[in-house]
Amino acid sequence: MRVVAAGCSGLVGTALLRTLEDNGHEIVRLVRRPAHSDAESTWDPPNGVVDRDLVMSADLVINLAGASIGDHRLTRAYAATVLDSRVSTTRLISRTLAERGGGRLIQASAMGYYGVRGDELLPERSEPGASLLASITIQWEDATAAAVAAGVRVQWLRTGLVLSPTAGIVARILPLIRLRLLRSLGPGDNFLSWITLPDAVNAILALISSGHFGPVNLVTPTPTLSRDLILALARAAGRQGIFPVPGQVFKLAIGPAVSDLLGSQRGVPGVLTRLGFEWDHPDITSAAEWIISEAKRS
Repeated sequence: MRVVAAGCSGLVGTALLRTLEDNGHEIVRLVRRPAHSDAESTWDPPNGVVDRDLVMSADLVINLAGASIGDHRLTRAYAATVLDSRVSTTRLISRTLAERGGGRLIQASAMGYYGVRGDELLPERSEPGASLLASITIQWEDATAAAVAAGVRVQWLRTGLVLSPTAGIVARILPLIRLRLLRSLGPGDNFLSWITLPDAVNAILALISSGHFGPVNLVTPTPTLSRDLILALARAAGRQGIFPVPGQVFKLAIGPAVSDLLGSQRGVPGVLTRLGFEWDHPDITSAAEWIISEAKRS
């Protein structure tokens, strides 16, 4: 299978493309610098520049492109940058595939689509939310409209919190847990929708092999309270934290999106469950044990 991939230098994309290459698939990466080999192709989304023949010849296009949220304070000004980086890349790929009149697109999205919803169960059929991240995610998915209208089979990956010892929120909080300085993030009574990195990769591979198209909640069947995530990691590491980090600290660090990140979101994976997908880490205890085991090896 020939795969054209955009924005796959992050945590999930790197692991996914490595696995696809190991399985014998041909990967061509879209890059924003001069291409260094035939396995790369230069593109410029803001100016509408992409090798259309390459994109239209792909058996599968994977688009995970977008400015990072986790590495910046998500002020409303930076939120505009985040939105533009997602919409411009997605719209260009979508319109290019629409010229072909078919094909397959795995499109990044996020559980932020649903906004802050308390303890409400959120399968894929749930209505969108009204928060800052929900607004960004809705417009992100809507940028695929041309592809959908042209008959392209689109899978939107509404990804939850991806757990890995080497990146993301876990990498940031593990040092605090080891020092017994973290009990919870704020009150700790908000639900988190999450998935471990290997399960995220395997779930995407399962989706590639499936006939499904439409939104997919890329999460486990067991969303957890944020305090229970911290507790599970502390127990797996042999550490018990003693202090919660006040929500005000996160508000200063994150900006307007703090309501999303400290809010409650109880997503469930309806599509993956119907497809019969089996998680290696279906609950937070097994996930925490895997994280600490991998952290010790690195």
